Formats: sequence, structure tokens, C-alpha cells
Amino acid sequence: MKNLIIALIFITGLILFSCTKETPTQRYNWLTGVSWQSDSLLANGQDASDPGELLEKFKGEVNFNKDGTGVFGVYAGTWTLAYDDTQILIKADSLPMRLTTKIVELSATALKITTEYPNLIVPTEPIQIRMTFNSK
Repeated sequence: MKNLIIALIFITGLILFSCTKETPTQRYNWLTGVSWQSDSLLANGQDASDPGELLEKFKGEVNFNKDGTGVFGVYAGTWTLAYDDTQILIKADSLPMRLTTKIVELSATALKITTEYPNLIVPTEPIQIRMTFNSK
């Protein structure tokens, strides 16, 4: 009888442990907890948010939805946190390639990411992109 009780306690603990959900990280909560508004969109240190510029379509509101979908300016697609929550991977059908961004700063009120983009004019010198957003 004693062995049966110990076995039941062990099995119950095993079941409870295997059923626990992974809790979201603080970075995940900050990303999905607010809508973000673009603040500065820079390519090689210069504003690239004006009409006809490289980052104009990222201007405006950015939302990271809890289901992994999102809106990034005019783009709609999917996103995920990667590499111990230090990068955001963004994929949209209307983007020519998946963006792998490095999180430079993330809090409840500020988001700053950087990435490189291929330079068609000088392929050996990728375009350095920095995008900053404030919570709405």
C-alpha cells in the first residue's frame, strides 16, 4: 500500500510537471503588450522614412501579436523571438527576404533594433539599418 501511494504521488508530480506551460519572457511581454510607433528609421545613419526611401513602408504602427503574426508598417507577416530573445525574425510575403534583427534596446516603452540589408550598388558593403519605436 505504501508503495502504491508513493507511485501515485510520483505519477501525479510527473503529470503536473509535463503539463505546465512555458511562461513568456519579459521581452515577449514587452513586445506583445503594446502597439509600437516608429520614431526613427535610419539607413547608414540617414533618415530613410520619407517617400521613396528604403524604410518608408516601415513607418507608422508596428504590432507583435501573441499568435506570432504582426503588422510592421504596411507589411503583414509573422515574427518570432530567437537566440535567447536577442533577435526578432520577421517574415512577410511582400518583403524580398526575411529580416533578422538584433534587439539593441527593449523595454515597456522603447524598442530599438538593427539589421543589415544587401546593398545592390556595393555588394561588399551592406546597408546598416537602425529602427527605433516608442510604445503608443
